Amino acid sequence: MTIFCSHCHQPLQAEMSCPPRRGKQAPRASRPFRSTKSASKARRDQINAELQALRSLLPISIEEKERLSYLHTMALVCLRLRGAQLFPPGSAPPMGPALGTELLSLLPGFLLVLSASGKLVYISENVAQVLGLSVVELLAHGDTVFDILDGRACEDVYKKLLLAQEEPGREVTFVSEMCTSKAFRLQHGGNRVMTVCGRFVTLSWPSSPSTTAFLALCTPVMKSPADGKAGSQDDTFQSTHILDMTFIDVTESVTYHLGYCREELVGQSWYSLLHPEDADLAAAQHRALAFEAGAGPAAGAAVLRVLRRDRAWAWLRVWARRDGGGRCITCTCRCLREEEAAHLRARQSRAAAPP
Repeated sequence: MTIFCSHCHQPLQAEMSCPPRRGKQAPRASRPFRSTKSASKARRDQINAELQALRSLLPISIEEKERLSYLHTMALVCLRLRGAQLFPPGSAPPMGPALGTELLSLLPGFLLVLSASGKLVYISENVAQVLGLSVVELLAHGDTVFDILDGRACEDVYKKLLLAQEEPGREVTFVSEMCTSKAFRLQHGGNRVMTVCGRFVTLSWPSSPSTTAFLALCTPVMKSPADGKAGSQDDTFQSTHILDMTFIDVTESVTYHLGYCREELVGQSWYSLLHPEDADLAAAQHRALAFEAGAGPAAGAAVLRVLRRDRAWAWLRVWARRDGGGRCITCTCRCLREEEAAHLRARQSRAAAPP
């Protein structure tokens, strides 16, 4: 009896197997380099081991290491590598000897170092006291200065950095909001406005070629005189006035800021020092105080220009309040850089604009 194949209808022989169907291939031997679940797991385990090794080398506490995710670990490692490239071991601070906590506590802000391309190279540890974010948490937003700034300011900051890079040693200043913690935003109603003042310097170490880095001090533009106990009061002075804004007293520090002696100002009107274009703004703040029944601050703070003794104009941020049971007015004045004043005025204009 002849047995036929059910596929090709050809007679079968004892030693012969059915030929493969058209369109199908005979099973291949398993490929020796095909990825398998065990191989993928081995690769993951190797990556995890390498990340754990990198984490163990970071100069931070054990508690901080345990809280680091893999993404944060890589961000912090990259920051340290960029710092070591610009500031080799044994070089000058900030990436040489660690800055002491006591020294950092004396600063009105935190230190920032950028590469020529704007990459973050160094952020001093006291950034947490200013922004509410640790160095690691700040790096989660990105590894360039543009990632931690308000997007509206990035173009201006880019131009300022280019200008500073073309002329190493030239100081530039820019003002922008910086990323802060959620707790800070809830308490203060938004991110913190910071003034960044720095310059590019040429670095030349024996172990590395000459390059440049942007060294800067970042200080907060305070919302009120009481904002932050650690803030320096060297840039403020106080004046006391009767209700028509005639000086009856002023702190001696006014001499440093405006050049006047106390005796020169007592008996003069506050309005005699104001820039003509700012008189209406000062009058509006004055009226707000006049309608207050008792002691208390005026709504908001005014950014004004006043005349220095050398006939130059100085920018001030002025907080005014009724004191002495409402019988006098006390002004706390903080000196501003021109960039700070421009930023604050622009923000006030945006806030006052109709929706």
